[in-house]
Amino acid sequence: MGLTIRRAVPADEGVLVAFNAALAWETEHKRLDEEILRTGVRAVFADPAKGFYTVAEDGGEVVGQVMVTFEWSDWRNGWFWWVQSVYVRSDARRRGVFRALFQEVRRQAEADPGVIVLRLYVERENTRAQQTYLSLGMSDASYYLFDLYPLPGRESHFR
Repeated sequence: MGLTIRRAVPADEGVLVAFNAALAWETEHKRLDEEILRTGVRAVFADPAKGFYTVAEDGGEVVGQVMVTFEWSDWRNGWFWWVQSVYVRSDARRRGVFRALFQEVRRQAEADPGVIVLRLYVERENTRAQQTYLSLGMSDASYYLFDLYPLPGRESHFR
């Protein structure tokens, strides 16, 4: 496999939308509203402060993606980069696609002195992904994630 890792561009919108929809279904059995999802993907391209996508191509086809978003830490006076929307097409799994994507994100983070940590969250039952993350040098941050979603009076974006 000859992977090319690159920053996503607006022309990748269709595959990013499809991969995010597949990710939501495979991991949480949730159907995303496609128009809301498409608008959300476009928002990342329109406002770099929201984050960026990195994609992996094999033979000119996108086979994997990650999105990075940013969180400021006042405690640590630095940026957390959150690795999100991790998806590798099923026929490209277990072939190093995520590892290559992660290594590129890590390279970019290490080149920016303001970035102090890479983080991601994973489903508790997804032990295969957890083992992959551990093999990349990550460790369990020992946090639980809580949310209030949807906020009162707002509609859920899942069907």
